[in-house]
Amino acid sequence: MTTFAISRLLGVSLAILLILPGAGWAQKIKVGYWTSGFSLGFGAVMEEMKFAEKEGLDVEWVKFAEVNGPTRAIVPQAIDLAFAAPSTASMNIAADGVPIRIVLATQIAESQFVVPADSPIKSVAEFKGKKIGMSPPGSATHAIATAILENNFGLKPREYSVAPGNEGRLAQFLVQKEIDAASIRSVTIAQIQEARVRRLASVVDEWKKLTRSNAAPILAVTIVHNDYVSKHPEAVARFIAATRKALEFGSKNKPKVAEILQKAANMKADDARAYAEQWDGAYMASFEQEDIASLKRMDEIVRAAGTARKAPPDSAFLAEPYHRSKKMK
Repeated sequence: MTTFAISRLLGVSLAILLILPGAGWAQKIKVGYWTSGFSLGFGAVMEEMKFAEKEGLDVEWVKFAEVNGPTRAIVPQAIDLAFAAPSTASMNIAADGVPIRIVLATQIAESQFVVPADSPIKSVAEFKGKKIGMSPPGSATHAIATAILENNFGLKPREYSVAPGNEGRLAQFLVQKEIDAASIRSVTIAQIQEARVRRLASVVDEWKKLTRSNAAPILAVTIVHNDYVSKHPEAVARFIAATRKALEFGSKNKPKVAEILQKAANMKADDARAYAEQWDGAYMASFEQEDIASLKRMDEIVRAAGTARKAPPDSAFLAEPYHRSKKMK
């Protein structure tokens, strides 16, 4: 083969590498996510379908059995990026000076105010004097629910009692009528059978009324260590692009999501289908200005409730990788 022919072959090969998404470019990234909560669905689809790898990333998935595991692991840089980390915990460590950046909102703080199907309660405004099941004090979902009850329905915290618990316990309390009402997720309602409870109000809709915006309350975010995003901004943008593609895939392919959940979480088929059907109301992949404003409003509410000391700096919210990801095909 002549020198000219070899040069042409190398040129063609280089052109192909430049054309193919991520080809010849494999930045390493260690991604952590919680595999025991609702972030499992999004994370399992990302991992199984290799969306980040298709963007040219060399991903090491690090799984945690505890909700704050990824948030803690990013501090000593045991991971580079925490996918679907709790929003309040992320803002708290940023406020404490940990060098992390919040770069994407990934999970909606979705729940419904419900009562047993045969309850005489017709409106959330009738919760006065009642026992309401919700997430424990200190959680973002608890702060959001109580803020909505006070600001949208005029119910002060002293005017009702709270029965704290996880989703499973709250559903059990409600069905057994040990509580009068509850704030629980739609996926839990689907799994305990819709006909056994009656929905009174959507927390997402009520949050939008409270904040006078179209932004949903945000339960989980993607955070990245400042060292990593400073050195590898392209990698972070590519991961966000992968997340956005995974969100669209899950919305259009719910039977496949259910299949992945059965495999990844050993879920029963009916539970996996019920989980998958809630995809559109549970997950997001956005970091517009209104999303950042929603996070800051949530932080204000949490601090007002006394569960956070100070606000995160504006520099903790980094939207540039998200906007950069939108230009990627």
